[in-house]
Amino acid sequence: MEYYNDNFTLYEQTQSNLFNRFLKRAFDILFSIFAIILLIPVYILIFLLIKIKSPGAPAVFAHKRIGKDGKFIKVYKFRTMVPNADNILKDWLNNHPNIKEEFEKDFKLKDDPRIIPGIGETLRKLSIDELPQFFNAFLGDLSIVGPRPIVEEELPKYGKNVVKLYSVKPGITGLWQVSGRNNITYEQRVALDMKYIDSQSLLKDIKIIFKTVFVILFKNDTY
Repeated sequence: MEYYNDNFTLYEQTQSNLFNRFLKRAFDILFSIFAIILLIPVYILIFLLIKIKSPGAPAVFAHKRIGKDGKFIKVYKFRTMVPNADNILKDWLNNHPNIKEEFEKDFKLKDDPRIIPGIGETLRKLSIDELPQFFNAFLGDLSIVGPRPIVEEELPKYGKNVVKLYSVKPGITGLWQVSGRNNITYEQRVALDMKYIDSQSLLKDIKIIFKTVFVILFKNDTY
């Protein structure tokens, strides 16, 4: 009887997980379709502003990140950097040891010399550069809410937590974005990602979405 009960409990958990994954995917599709339709005028305006301010490269680019099951995915973003950004970064890292230390800590620079003056800074501050990722959510590469979509160089910072990270899709927004973002340590970011994975639910996703809007409008610390 105990063996039967154990199997039945496992069956219930499996069915519950399948239902929750279906519910999350359905939410991602519906929310991304709504967002894309609503944002069409914004997409067009930003596209034109980038092309006028910084010609010579596409206004939208695909950045290689790590997705579910450790597979590489292409995450879409509005371009906020000048066309020769890689060369500028390489030069700065080679000639400014303090800048190199800052970059290797979080893979970001507070005063980034690669950013397109004006429009690039604004897009980043308001996280508008990430709006094309709703297409990723629609296609299934990302979820609306999830852990940070990281680059390959960041994997060592997750250590043994990599296996858990690979178990879910990364998100456009997530728990770390509404918990301090650039004002917290990388270790805290990893801890927040793990906390989200362990306690995720549709209701919590909706709460994080509302908090994300609040943070962008009133408590923005993005760069």
